[in-house]
Amino acid sequence: MGITNTEYFLLFVISYLIVGLLTPVIRRIAIARDVVDRPNSTHKSHKKPVPYLGGVAIIIGVIAVSYSTSLISNFTSETFWLATSVLGPALVLGIIGLWDDLKNLPPLPRFIAQSVAGVFTASILIITDNVGNPTGSDIFDSLITVIWVVGICNSINFFDNLDGGAAGTVAISSIALAYLALSGEQYLIAALSTVTAGATLGFLVWNKSPAKIYMGDAGALFLGVLLATLTVRFEPNAQSQISSYLIPVFLIAIPILDTTVAVLSRVRRNLSPFQGGQDHLSHRLIRAGRSRKSAAISLWSLSAFYALVAILISQVDGVIENYLVVFASIVWVVLFFLFFQTKDA
Repeated sequence: MGITNTEYFLLFVISYLIVGLLTPVIRRIAIARDVVDRPNSTHKSHKKPVPYLGGVAIIIGVIAVSYSTSLISNFTSETFWLATSVLGPALVLGIIGLWDDLKNLPPLPRFIAQSVAGVFTASILIITDNVGNPTGSDIFDSLITVIWVVGICNSINFFDNLDGGAAGTVAISSIALAYLALSGEQYLIAALSTVTAGATLGFLVWNKSPAKIYMGDAGALFLGVLLATLTVRFEPNAQSQISSYLIPVFLIAIPILDTTVAVLSRVRRNLSPFQGGQDHLSHRLIRAGRSRKSAAISLWSLSAFYALVAILISQVDGVIENYLVVFASIVWVVLFFLFFQTKDA
């Protein structure tokens, strides 16, 4: 059941406006409640306190627009539960993230919550036969889904370390996913991706450098699970099985790269992968001489490159498809070594 291009555009605009208008209200509440991120540890690079809770505006915008749309446009119990199977786990993680923003939780409770969300998502997908590119084994499908949800959730959370970096990247990935899903007539994924893109760009107005508010763990965990769930539901239109598996990976290639570089650099220095540090891609770009704004643009550009690759793979013939996969994979490996060899902190 599809909707017109005009309706998709309206979804985008409404999400953009709601989050864009709601964010400064949430910002004032965060300041009044003293819910701010203070530069009181070595891994934080900002100089002045910045309000948290921007993620609350994103969550409200995405949830409100998604359910309002389903209520007024061909609402059925089936579409309601399909939407809930995507938004429910994301909302749970958003609440856990909000709790962390307010109380500063240790890593273990967050990891447990992410794992529970991953198990729930895997169960729903397997039960409803909605896993894209199944391996043919329910056990392996479930395991891959859990690993993917937990991994991407952490990647987006880790990636939220630069003004506008995560919001802009999620928006780019969501726009590409919306296009791919619409081309493949996967309308629920297309609609939710469109809403996510509008919401993150509306937040980006206030989060770009110099950031007036951060999304915090509430926003990062919500968007991480949402993006992970949408991509694992998505069934790519590619000629080869390996390309089908890599399209979702390419859509989130830069957050995955950031997490890989940061975690391995910490392991190399005998540090906990979960502790904070100035070893992310953004920090390395800034130490190389880029401004915070320029670093964000660089990360957005890399994300856009991989989003374009994901789109092209689904539209070209087998030979060119294979060349694109190999080329994009080599670029990722080269980027990994370039970033990994730069100074950690």
